[in-house]
Amino acid sequence: MRADLVPDGLWERVAPLLPPVAERRHRYPGRLRVPDRAALAGVMYVLRTGVAWRDVPAETVGCSGVTAWRRLRDWTEAGVWPRLHAALLAELRQADLLDLDDCAIDGSHVRALRGDHVGPSPVDRARPGSKHHVIVDRHGTPLAITLTGGNRHDVTRLLPLLDAVPPIRGLRGRPRRKPQRLYADRGYDYDKYRRRLWKRGIKPMIARRGVAHGSGLGKVRWVVERAFAWLHQFKRLRIRYERRADLHQGFLELACSVICLRRLQQSRRSPGQ
Repeated sequence: MRADLVPDGLWERVAPLLPPVAERRHRYPGRLRVPDRAALAGVMYVLRTGVAWRDVPAETVGCSGVTAWRRLRDWTEAGVWPRLHAALLAELRQADLLDLDDCAIDGSHVRALRGDHVGPSPVDRARPGSKHHVIVDRHGTPLAITLTGGNRHDVTRLLPLLDAVPPIRGLRGRPRRKPQRLYADRGYDYDKYRRRLWKRGIKPMIARRGVAHGSGLGKVRWVVERAFAWLHQFKRLRIRYERRADLHQGFLELACSVICLRRLQQSRRSPGQ
């Protein structure tokens, strides 16, 4: 198995979250089960390279693509990835690496071949596509991510995306779930949603349509664009191949977890930063 696909830091956090495997009580149990770490390596290989499941090199990764897909399916249905992401967010907050006062939100189109949550993309000549909607903190750390069809308006996912942010622990007191200020572009310029944000105790920092550029909001909001660049470094997320929306959502949450882990490890290597 390639050790770079599943480093120790990632495996130590994933292993406790995996569902237990029932022991086989037969005298001749058949082929031995592929270790979970090798199966996770197969999942990470597909996420990073974007290859088809059938093209996963079993002799290099230590797991066939079919086995990796099945394990991804089982772990996604067991809710492993949201719990992994929430645990890493708690570690970041404990290390004082999250700034939840100022958050930014945005959506990004990707080409989709088939499956659920696919719609005609208004920016790609009505070709089938999906949208990634993400909310990030002041540093660009993804707090929550959702998937919709390519024809869904960004503003319709504003409140659901806020609700998708997990209770972020790590410090004494109540866990944090909402920012003080939320930055967004002109696609979210609706007074109806501004009022809803105020009711939640969130100050909307949304650019106005029909107003010349230069509001200064981009000085804070640019981190969400960088977060999309980080996500799309995982080639499997550039084009949606999964027919099942929950599996693509699992890939998104796993990628967010890897981004959080990288930030945590970088801060420990550079304590003076």
